[in-house]
Amino acid sequence: MADRNRRLYDHPAAGATELKAGSATKPFFGVQPALVDNAGTPQEGACEGNLVMVDSWPGQARTLFGDHARFEQTYFSTFKGMYFSGDGARRDEDGYYWITGRVDDVLNVSGHRLGTAEIESALVAHPKIAEAAVVGIPHNIKGQAIYAYITLNHGEEPTPELYTEVRNWVRKEIGPIATPDILHWTDSLPKTRSGKIMRRILRKIAAGDTSNLGDTSTLADPAVVDKLLEEKQSMKVPS
Repeated sequence: MADRNRRLYDHPAAGATELKAGSATKPFFGVQPALVDNAGTPQEGACEGNLVMVDSWPGQARTLFGDHARFEQTYFSTFKGMYFSGDGARRDEDGYYWITGRVDDVLNVSGHRLGTAEIESALVAHPKIAEAAVVGIPHNIKGQAIYAYITLNHGEEPTPELYTEVRNWVRKEIGPIATPDILHWTDSLPKTRSGKIMRRILRKIAAGDTSNLGDTSTLADPAVVDKLLEEKQSMKVPS
């Protein structure tokens, strides 16, 4: 979606548009973007937020063939009357936009914005960890808590000591604010046949919202989901 947004904004005609490194430049003619907070309130001036379109633009898709309800639910249900693709962006004082990435890949922990990729990179740098996936879950005080799914290297076993060691590892690598609240040891993660991790499923399981996990037919091994659910039910978080 970031590439699509880049095309929506970008009109760097040689000599006509001043460029800024990494920026999608300014809105093209007929494109009306805005940045809104999580409540849908438009933000003014230099800021960062959820990237929305407040009106139709040239070439916009109008529906999904045979499933218009899904089209509306996907793109227009989050912020009423505005198109939202799930991307975040920042805008500078000159009106230039930068795409910051998927909003669901950015956590808001006690007012700090943390990228899940950064935490995952710190986790897999640990010598005993083979793979990690991080998601956010609701937290009454912090806004979001950090929930990390972790697959250990062959021959390694999860222990309370390792649980503490891994949390301290991330604390040292990034900082206290990025310390995972919950570690979920697992042998494998839900992936599509192309190897993409299905984070939607991980978020729902972590939050305990298992009533509707959505379509799992594209998973390489659907049995992984049942295994994760069993692990979740039997988890005991060390104090």
